[in-house]
Amino acid sequence: MERRRLGKSALVVTDICMGTMTFGEQNDETQSFEIMDMAYDHGIDFFDVAEMYPVPPTAEKFGITEEIVGRWLKTKPRGSVILATKITGPGHGWFRPPVRGGMTFLDRHQIRASVHDSLRRLQTDYIDLYQVHWPDHGTRYEDILGALTELMEEGKIRVIGASNETSWGMMKSLWAADVHGTARYETVQNNFSLINRRCESELAQVCRQEGVSLLPYSPLGGGVLCGKYNGGARPKGARFTYYLEHGMPRQKAMAERFVNDRTLETTIRLEEIARDLGISLAALATAWSKQHDFVASTIIGATSCAQLAESLAASDLVLDAETLERIDQIDRDIPNAMTEDGLRRL
Repeated sequence: MERRRLGKSALVVTDICMGTMTFGEQNDETQSFEIMDMAYDHGIDFFDVAEMYPVPPTAEKFGITEEIVGRWLKTKPRGSVILATKITGPGHGWFRPPVRGGMTFLDRHQIRASVHDSLRRLQTDYIDLYQVHWPDHGTRYEDILGALTELMEEGKIRVIGASNETSWGMMKSLWAADVHGTARYETVQNNFSLINRRCESELAQVCRQEGVSLLPYSPLGGGVLCGKYNGGARPKGARFTYYLEHGMPRQKAMAERFVNDRTLETTIRLEEIARDLGISLAALATAWSKQHDFVASTIIGATSCAQLAESLAASDLVLDAETLERIDQIDRDIPNAMTEDGLRRL
């Protein structure tokens, strides 16, 4: 497993990161410990959490994932784990209890409260990578970065990053950091997969030119690239099954973007490539993500050790030029599968 630097920071992490958003919902604590132990034993040192996990988020379970990870963290030497978590922010339309009837925003008070709550739940005195889960474009970037810089100077945070951020937002934040002398975002964690290749255009250039690392999440397209939704299947317990059948309008719209005729056809064609290589589609998708020069670490998820093993098979897998060309041909035939018209939406 390779190790790569996060942006221009001093943090170096494994090129596969263990995501945890199912812990406390689809996985109980025992299962979560087993998955994290397996990832750790296979050499992964980078673990990603968020205060709003598990997903789908609810007020009752807000923060449970951090609590589970915190208890697991006590079983390992703290310095052997690079731990990332996130402040929710307003973009997702969610909230941090006890706020009612609206969204929280990224002012100094909310940021400091969120960090201290995460430190308590994670049972640690510092967070290696602290990320803004959803951007707040209504608040001045220099104010957000200033509050985060204070926490870095206090030793509570080592490095900061963004998530679900636009190319404009990344450049605006980098400009604000330069002008106001604050810390800067070293990473951006966005959705990136074989059915959602938007990051390869403008955001990739931001990362390359500015020395920012992409941390792709959902390399399996929310499970679509496992083939479990093929043929109209709605697997019990799957996130998009829940969103399609019981989710709020925004959740249902998200699921329909991921699970549609174009993404399913893409999956079927990718399965053929995986079969020819004698590997799982999960391994193919993870290896493809890791091979981008602007990617530092690909965030994988798993609800079982068997699922995790499929993604871990990509640890030392390098796709050759012929395979990459076959993958690119599918994208040319079915461009940006998550949109109805095939246009690259930025």
